[in-house]
Amino acid sequence: MSIRKEKEINFFFRIAVFLKGVDAILELIGGTFAILAPPITVTWVMTLLTRHELIEDPHDIIATFLLHTAEHYAISGSTFVALYLFAHGFIKVFLVIGLLKNKLWVYPTALIVLGSFILYQVYQYSYTYSFIMLGLTIFDLAVVWLIWREYRVQRRHFITGV
Repeated sequence: MSIRKEKEINFFFRIAVFLKGVDAILELIGGTFAILAPPITVTWVMTLLTRHELIEDPHDIIATFLLHTAEHYAISGSTFVALYLFAHGFIKVFLVIGLLKNKLWVYPTALIVLGSFILYQVYQYSYTYSFIMLGLTIFDLAVVWLIWREYRVQRRHFITGV
Protein backbone atom coordinates (compact mmCIF):
# COMPACT_ATOMS: atom_id res chain seq x y z
CA MET A 1 0.00 0.00 0.00
CA SER A 2 1.34 3.42 -0.90
CA ILE A 3 2.20 6.04 1.70
CA ARG A 4 -0.47 8.33 0.26
CA LYS A 5 -3.14 5.62 0.57
CA GLU A 6 -2.05 4.93 4.17
CA LYS A 7 -2.35 8.64 4.99
CA GLU A 8 -5.84 8.80 3.45
CA ILE A 9 -6.99 5.77 5.43
CA ASN A 10 -5.45 7.22 8.59
CA PHE A 11 -7.21 10.56 7.99
CA PHE A 12 -10.65 8.94 7.61
CA PHE A 13 -9.87 6.56 10.46
CA ARG A 14 -9.12 9.48 12.80
CA ILE A 15 -12.29 11.31 11.76
CA ALA A 16 -14.39 8.17 12.33
CA VAL A 17 -12.78 7.51 15.72
CA PHE A 18 -13.28 11.16 16.70
CA LEU A 19 -16.98 10.86 15.78
CA LYS A 20 -17.20 7.69 17.85
CA GLY A 21 -15.69 9.69 20.72
CA VAL A 22 -18.33 12.39 20.30
CA ASP A 23 -20.97 9.65 20.23
CA ALA A 24 -19.54 8.20 23.46
CA ILE A 25 -19.66 11.57 25.21
CA LEU A 26 -23.26 12.09 24.06
CA GLU A 27 -24.15 8.65 25.43
CA LEU A 28 -22.59 9.54 28.79
CA ILE A 29 -24.55 12.81 28.84
CA GLY A 30 -27.70 10.89 27.89
CA GLY A 31 -27.05 8.38 30.68
CA THR A 32 -26.68 11.22 33.16
CA PHE A 33 -29.90 12.77 31.90
CA ALA A 34 -31.67 9.39 32.17
CA ILE A 35 -30.71 9.14 35.82
CA LEU A 36 -31.58 12.74 36.70
CA ALA A 37 -34.80 13.24 34.73
CA PRO A 38 -37.89 11.29 35.75
CA PRO A 39 -39.51 9.43 32.80
CA ILE A 40 -42.71 11.49 33.08
CA THR A 41 -40.65 14.67 32.62
CA VAL A 42 -39.09 13.30 29.44
CA THR A 43 -42.53 12.47 28.04
CA TRP A 44 -43.88 15.90 29.01
CA VAL A 45 -40.94 17.76 27.40
CA MET A 46 -41.18 15.69 24.22
CA THR A 47 -44.94 16.25 24.03
CA LEU A 48 -44.36 19.98 24.46
CA LEU A 49 -41.66 20.02 21.77
CA THR A 50 -43.63 18.01 19.20
CA ARG A 51 -47.15 19.32 19.84
CA HIS A 52 -47.06 22.18 17.31
CA GLU A 53 -45.57 20.00 14.57
CA LEU A 54 -48.08 17.19 15.15
CA ILE A 55 -50.99 19.64 15.04
CA GLU A 56 -49.79 20.78 11.61
CA ASP A 57 -48.99 17.28 10.39
CA PRO A 58 -50.14 14.34 12.56
CA HIS A 59 -47.98 12.00 10.47
CA ASP A 60 -44.71 13.98 10.78
CA ILE A 61 -42.02 11.29 10.86
CA ILE A 62 -39.54 13.04 13.16
CA ALA A 63 -42.07 14.36 15.65
CA THR A 64 -43.87 11.01 15.78
CA PHE A 65 -40.58 9.20 16.26
CA LEU A 66 -39.51 11.53 19.11
CA LEU A 67 -42.82 11.23 20.89
CA HIS A 68 -42.92 7.45 20.45
CA THR A 69 -39.35 7.16 21.77
CA ALA A 70 -40.20 9.27 24.84
CA GLU A 71 -43.29 7.16 25.55
CA HIS A 72 -41.31 3.94 25.14
CA TYR A 73 -38.64 5.37 27.45
CA ALA A 74 -41.27 6.14 30.10
CA ILE A 75 -42.60 2.59 29.88
CA SER A 76 -39.26 0.76 29.76
CA GLY A 77 -37.77 2.74 32.63
CA SER A 78 -34.84 5.05 32.95
CA THR A 79 -32.56 2.67 34.85
CA PHE A 80 -32.01 0.33 31.89
CA VAL A 81 -31.54 3.27 29.53
CA ALA A 82 -29.03 4.92 31.89
CA LEU A 83 -27.03 1.72 32.40
CA TYR A 84 -27.06 0.97 28.68
CA LEU A 85 -25.87 4.47 27.77
CA PHE A 86 -23.19 4.54 30.48
CA ALA A 87 -21.86 1.11 29.50
CA HIS A 88 -21.81 2.00 25.80
CA GLY A 89 -20.27 5.40 26.48
CA PHE A 90 -17.51 4.21 28.81
CA ILE A 91 -16.55 1.31 26.54
CA LYS A 92 -16.38 3.61 23.52
CA VAL A 93 -14.34 6.26 25.37
CA PHE A 94 -11.87 3.55 26.40
CA LEU A 95 -11.62 2.24 22.83
CA VAL A 96 -11.33 5.71 21.29
CA ILE A 97 -8.45 6.67 23.58
CA GLY A 98 -6.63 3.42 22.80
CA LEU A 99 -7.18 3.76 19.07
CA LEU A 100 -6.00 7.35 18.98
CA LYS A 101 -2.87 6.33 20.90
CA ASN A 102 -2.28 3.52 18.35
CA LYS A 103 -2.29 0.79 21.01
CA LEU A 104 -2.05 -2.31 18.83
CA TRP A 105 -4.08 -4.56 21.14
CA VAL A 106 -7.03 -2.13 21.09
CA TYR A 107 -7.69 -2.63 17.38
CA PRO A 108 -8.89 -6.27 17.61
CA THR A 109 -10.73 -5.44 20.84
CA ALA A 110 -12.52 -2.56 19.10
CA LEU A 111 -13.41 -4.82 16.17
CA ILE A 112 -14.95 -7.40 18.50
CA VAL A 113 -16.81 -4.84 20.64
CA LEU A 114 -18.12 -2.78 17.72
CA GLY A 115 -19.02 -6.00 15.90
CA SER A 116 -21.09 -7.00 18.94
CA PHE A 117 -22.75 -3.58 18.99
CA ILE A 118 -23.55 -3.96 15.28
CA LEU A 119 -25.15 -7.37 15.86
CA TYR A 120 -27.30 -5.89 18.62
CA GLN A 121 -28.26 -2.93 16.40
CA VAL A 122 -29.27 -5.29 13.57
CA TYR A 123 -31.36 -7.24 16.09
CA GLN A 124 -33.01 -3.98 17.27
CA TYR A 125 -33.56 -2.89 13.67
CA SER A 126 -35.38 -6.15 12.94
CA TYR A 127 -37.99 -5.09 15.52
CA THR A 128 -38.13 -1.32 15.09
CA TYR A 129 -37.22 -0.72 11.42
CA SER A 130 -35.77 2.57 12.62
CA PHE A 131 -33.90 4.48 9.92
CA ILE A 132 -31.76 6.01 12.65
CA MET A 133 -30.70 2.54 13.81
CA LEU A 134 -30.01 1.57 10.22
CA GLY A 135 -27.90 4.70 9.69
CA LEU A 136 -25.91 4.08 12.90
CA THR A 137 -25.30 0.50 11.85
CA ILE A 138 -24.04 1.52 8.41
CA PHE A 139 -21.77 4.12 10.04
CA ASP A 140 -20.47 1.51 12.50
CA LEU A 141 -19.75 -0.88 9.63
CA ALA A 142 -17.69 1.85 7.95
CA VAL A 143 -15.84 2.50 11.23
CA VAL A 144 -15.11 -1.23 11.63
CA TRP A 145 -13.73 -1.33 8.10
CA LEU A 146 -11.51 1.71 8.80
CA ILE A 147 -10.29 0.18 12.08
CA TRP A 148 -9.46 -3.06 10.26
CA ARG A 149 -7.53 -1.20 7.55
CA GLU A 150 -5.66 0.97 10.07
CA TYR A 151 -4.89 -2.10 12.18
CA ARG A 152 -3.26 -3.77 9.19
CA VAL A 153 -1.14 -0.66 8.56
CA GLN A 154 -0.14 -0.25 12.22
CA ARG A 155 0.66 -3.94 12.60
CA ARG A 156 2.86 -3.87 9.51
CA HIS A 157 4.69 -0.81 10.87
CA PHE A 158 5.10 -2.53 14.23
CA ILE A 159 6.45 -5.74 12.67
CA THR A 160 8.82 -4.02 10.21
CA GLY A 161 9.77 -1.23 12.58
CA VAL A 162 9.07 1.40 9.92
